[in-house]
Amino acid sequence: MTHQVHAFEPPERFVAGTVGPPGERTFFLQARGGGRLVSVALEKVQVSLLAEKLEELLAEAQRRFGVDLPEAPAVVGDNEPLDTPVDEEFRVGTLGLAFDVDSATVVIEAIAAGETEAEVELGDEEDDDEDDVEEPDEDLDRLRVRLTPEATREFIERARRVVNGGRPPCPLCGEPLDPAGHLCPRHNGYHR
Repeated sequence: MTHQVHAFEPPERFVAGTVGPPGERTFFLQARGGGRLVSVALEKVQVSLLAEKLEELLAEAQRRFGVDLPEAPAVVGDNEPLDTPVDEEFRVGTLGLAFDVDSATVVIEAIAAGETEAEVELGDEEDDDEDDVEEPDEDLDRLRVRLTPEATREFIERARRVVNGGRPPCPLCGEPLDPAGHLCPRHNGYHR
């Protein structure tokens, strides 16, 4: 079976976004460029971890390689909805990160979930040397994007806004509040 590698080096636009109302949202990574549009589905926790690990990768690149990093954008960047149509190419099972020292870019690779894959993996590599990287199953589809540190910062900020844009947490138990409320364990099951 052949696999597809959707490579955007660099993309015109690369964002995290959602489809659906809070509580029923489906999370996507979407890349656009060269007349192509690729959307891959993933879990909320994967988007959150991706933003966190990208922040750590940028800090490590600055520490180890002296890369000049931009400050977090003060102005809200790309806040537009996902481009349509949002057709899921695959569901992400593994996310890989690397920093390419030669081009001073961040490489993000989203790999489709395999048939036996049951866990979310998030690895990071400091150098984009394909010989040293242990590859997941070669027969899986993948989305690969290459971003500048500035574009990476913008992606991180948007990803955090998307993750935090869902249902507000209950002030007592921290569980998400539905518009109709929820059964709060701190109130012995009474509707809150």
